Amino acid sequence: MLKSLKFVSYIIFLCSIYSISYSQTLGLGRAATNNEVSAWDIDIRPDGKGLPVGSGSVIIGEELYTDNCSSCHGDFGEGIDRWPELAGGFDTLDSEDPVKTVGSYWPYLSTVWDYVHRAMPFGNAQSLNNDEVYAITAYILYLNDLVDEDFELSHVNFEEINLPNEENFYLDNRENLENTTYNNRCMQNCKKVAMITKRAVVLDVTPEEDMTENNNLDKNDNIQIASFDPNLVKEGEKVFKKCKACHRIGLDAKNGTGPHLNNIFGRVAGELRDYKKYSKNIKKLGQEGLIWNNETLISFLANPKKYIKGTKMNFKGIKKSDELDALVEYLAASTKIN
Repeated sequence: MLKSLKFVSYIIFLCSIYSISYSQTLGLGRAATNNEVSAWDIDIRPDGKGLPVGSGSVIIGEELYTDNCSSCHGDFGEGIDRWPELAGGFDTLDSEDPVKTVGSYWPYLSTVWDYVHRAMPFGNAQSLNNDEVYAITAYILYLNDLVDEDFELSHVNFEEINLPNEENFYLDNRENLENTTYNNRCMQNCKKVAMITKRAVVLDVTPEEDMTENNNLDKNDNIQIASFDPNLVKEGEKVFKKCKACHRIGLDAKNGTGPHLNNIFGRVAGELRDYKKYSKNIKKLGQEGLIWNNETLISFLANPKKYIKGTKMNFKGIKKSDELDALVEYLAASTKIN
């Protein structure tokens, strides 16, 4: 991404030199103005070089994100339809279906800032000012549990933020590698026929509308739906997409930003043993007897922060009663995992 932008800037630079050197002889072109060059030279580097002066808080970023980003990326970075997920996906990169988000995969925060600034919102690129980009970037960090809700991102503290997957990226050394490895290319004893021995595994690409009623859930989930309304469960699975950025459900489900939801019905609130990120209040309520059932889940999912003050669950809630009923039916149907 950054290399492409630098290449374009380089071309403009060459064009400006060309126009200065040859315009008198060919009568073509002119030198690029400073404003024209600066309009292209907007890339932000991993070391923070190129960052403009500015700042933005998580709180302001939430409002801006809702207005400019949520229609594609979901209220909480969970992604809508085929638009990319921005949050969640922790501990999935070594799985068959990795979820590559800012929190799980991206290497540098500068890439986030640069991309939001240069290409977003979709269809209205570069309409956000610098402070707004800082605020949205801060909110994306918050969605990935990388900062607290009172955090403010600025050009001053920008370099202090390191994304979790940064250490797994390395500099591209193909130029040097090819010079040392492929100078003496061997073209002897080559195979006569090239055979395909493996194929890429692509999951979750079939539209749900094409799935039959008897196969309305992901086979990998191995979810039992007997005695439940299959149509309602199917609708609930669609609603559950709003939860996938943080929660998983199914046979191989693991904890992510939020706890896995296998066997959620009948579970004491805040007492999943291998999940360590519960808020103090949810643990306290669990100790006082809060158990997840149809009634408590509906109340919580309708407005999490109102039902449990201080909850770390960054979700505004599901306002439509039919979606709530469908989601709870789906969770109930998924409560027993083989």
